[in-house]
Amino acid sequence: MLQALIIFIAQLLFVPVLTLRTILMVKGMKEKAAALGILEGLIYVVALGIVFSDLSNYLNMVAYALGFGIGVYLGQLIEQKLAIGYVSIEVNIMNRNETLSSHLREEGFSVSMSEVEGMNHARRYRLDCTARRDREKEFMKIVSSHEPNAFIISYEPRNFKGGYITKAMKKRKAS
Repeated sequence: MLQALIIFIAQLLFVPVLTLRTILMVKGMKEKAAALGILEGLIYVVALGIVFSDLSNYLNMVAYALGFGIGVYLGQLIEQKLAIGYVSIEVNIMNRNETLSSHLREEGFSVSMSEVEGMNHARRYRLDCTARRDREKEFMKIVSSHEPNAFIISYEPRNFKGGYITKAMKKRKAS
């Protein structure tokens, strides 16, 4: 029973570490990803070693599988809380809204506005914005309070160069 508990706890640690290592690799944070990879490998070998030491012990196998599944869930929760990186957000609104764009800028979001053509030659306005992932919900709340019918889409940029957001990042790095 103790072995099964050790395996279960090891999986609860292993899978979130695996999730975070993968995210850090994708985000280009090589050193941090490598450090987590060492920890991940150690946990993996210990847990799997216990399972393979007695393949007739089904409780250990169940503990491994349960720990893995719950670990996936925990890894996702941790990743959402950390919200590493940035999002590009596109907001489409019916009318030019200077109050909205000013409010977003005051809160530290980058905002570029352009007039675009919608269906049947309708004029719309598009805001191209960038935010840290941990501020995405705040951004959405601000937009929704000013423009409840806005069409909003966000996605994660792989990389970017120049502009307001990179200047802001350099200031934060120097601090």
